[in-house]
Amino acid sequence: MSDTLSIDSNQIHHLWQKLAEELLNIFDAHGVCAIVANETAVFSQTTTVVGVSDPQNKYFDVWVCDKDGRIQQTRWNKEHASFASFIAAGKPTVQEKFNQPPAELIRSELWQIPRDRIMAVPLPAPGRYAPVSPPGILCLIDPQDGQLLTNPDNLAALATHVTTALDRAYLRQTVDRQDIEFAVVSEISYALTSTLSLQNIYRQLMEPVRRTLNVGSVSVGLIEQPSGDIIFVDILMGELFKDLPTIRLKKGQGIAGWVSENRQSVIINDVYSDKRFYARVDRQSGFQTENMICIPLQIEDRVIGILQAINKQNGDFNENDLRLLQAIGGPLAAAIENASLHTAVLAEKRRIETIFANMSEGMMTVDADGLITHANDSLLSLLFRDLPSLLGHKANDMIRFANGSLSEFMERVLTAEEEYPQLATDMSQSGGSTVPILLSGAPIRDENGAVTEMIFVFSDLSQIREVERLRDDFFHGIIHELRTPLATILMYARLLREGKAQQKEKADRFLGVIERESDRLQKMVRQMLEVVKMEASEFQRSNDLIDLNELFDEILPPLADRATEKGLTFRQRIAPAMSPVSGNQETYHLIFKNLIDNAVKFTLSGTVRVEAYGDGGQIVVEVRDDGIGIPKQALPNLFGRFFRAQTAVERGIAGTGLGLYMVKVAVENYNGSIDVKSTAGKGTTFTVKLPIAEV
Repeated sequence: MSDTLSIDSNQIHHLWQKLAEELLNIFDAHGVCAIVANETAVFSQTTTVVGVSDPQNKYFDVWVCDKDGRIQQTRWNKEHASFASFIAAGKPTVQEKFNQPPAELIRSELWQIPRDRIMAVPLPAPGRYAPVSPPGILCLIDPQDGQLLTNPDNLAALATHVTTALDRAYLRQTVDRQDIEFAVVSEISYALTSTLSLQNIYRQLMEPVRRTLNVGSVSVGLIEQPSGDIIFVDILMGELFKDLPTIRLKKGQGIAGWVSENRQSVIINDVYSDKRFYARVDRQSGFQTENMICIPLQIEDRVIGILQAINKQNGDFNENDLRLLQAIGGPLAAAIENASLHTAVLAEKRRIETIFANMSEGMMTVDADGLITHANDSLLSLLFRDLPSLLGHKANDMIRFANGSLSEFMERVLTAEEEYPQLATDMSQSGGSTVPILLSGAPIRDENGAVTEMIFVFSDLSQIREVERLRDDFFHGIIHELRTPLATILMYARLLREGKAQQKEKADRFLGVIERESDRLQKMVRQMLEVVKMEASEFQRSNDLIDLNELFDEILPPLADRATEKGLTFRQRIAPAMSPVSGNQETYHLIFKNLIDNAVKFTLSGTVRVEAYGDGGQIVVEVRDDGIGIPKQALPNLFGRFFRAQTAVERGIAGTGLGLYMVKVAVENYNGSIDVKSTAGKGTTFTVKLPIAEV
């Protein structure tokens, strides 16, 4: 008897040793199951079945091996496998085929194999503490009485060996998966931190996450400020959403809204059973959401959005999936925040650069060493220089003033306590000329209060000086224009009072002079009043139909007489039956009388020409003369209020400088345009274009 026990013990130990040797370098659970099924079947000369569940407990991978070592691998779903009664027993059990088996076992795939009975032991081994392996089973089909493995203790010991091998395989699988996941997270983290483009961030996020978690979709929703709504990123939504409006959830709406509000991650493996789920998006798109993980994207204590993994392809989401998504969520939130800040900084930089470049005032920045770091086009125009000739040079060497120096002004800026100082001076230009400027400056400080740069603004005072000159010329002209007729009126009035005009003819001549000079004064006053009306937006505007042919018939004869009396040739070519224009009769009288009167006044000898004709949808009126012309430098200011060209002032030609200003305002008041071409000493041409009225 003792010899038999010894032989049996040796045989069992031989099986344990063989299994140990074969399983030593096997770290794949399926490989472990195949080897165990084969060795057990051959050793016991009994068909052996080994099955292990998937992690989600939805099916069993099964190996069936006959006594000759022929093995077949298959997959049974949970219902067809019906291992539940054996696993629930928690110990080796025997089920006779004709001894009231459970109903679910009768319908199973397993029950079709034996003739008489099944002996089974659950995996992991009974009594094993905190097993790593998922539930499984090892079955002997129709074992013969007296076989070593029919001994429950031996079968339990075999289960222990198998469980140890499976635990090691699953642990290795877990470690390998974690290594892969760690590598994926590291890869994603590196990719996310290597770009500041939101589009690139989303592209680099999608595929690695989908592949690692084995999910159907990944989506990102960002919180809009200040509404708090969640707006989902279109690029991640997929084909079903491409023709739909951007998906927007109100604050707190849906699972995403709940996650962002409560700052808690959730795993939901049946979204339609969750009251928080917002199903309208599925209805609109045709997409079917089954399960999801949703986590908040946080920067410190601030939630900027959510990250979702949707529809796991091989079962339900678990805590490991959540940890993986959370590991990705941190770098993603930081990348989105950095990209958003970068975009905002670039936008602010472009805005400042645009303002800097398009300021009408000259602008310059100088670093702490006094070197020029930037200058805009307006300053370059003031200095008659290009940018390369300034950058990197000492500002004090490049910017020179008629009085004082830039370095002295910089000291004033640095020591100013409240208001920033200003300096009015003349600045030297390239070529030796100067330009009047008003210089302002301010220091730019870092977070510690140290000055890193200074910015200077150069305001060109040339126009102000020109306005001052025009003002002085105007007052001098007005004084002259008023003094002459007033002196004449006063002189002839005194002559009349003193009885120096005894004859009626002489008295009439004196009164005629007084009347003419009074009209001259009245005209000046009337012009000034018209200007006041224009500037107060009281200029008379109507939409009467004006026949320019009748207008020219009225105003041209007396002007032609004046030209003839002056010894000039007056020519006119007015097209007959011109289309009417819209406006006011008195306004058009003012326009053309002023232009033609000026042509006569400023032409000392030669010809004055007036031409009017239709051209497409407008009437064109040209007034040409052979007069003194207008200097090129005076043309930009010609239509300015009170402007008088220096040539007119020098020749003593009377005027207030208001006529052309009133003409331009009147023409533009009726959607017309006025253009001037002139050459000093050769004459001037004014061209007025007026739109034809819609009758």
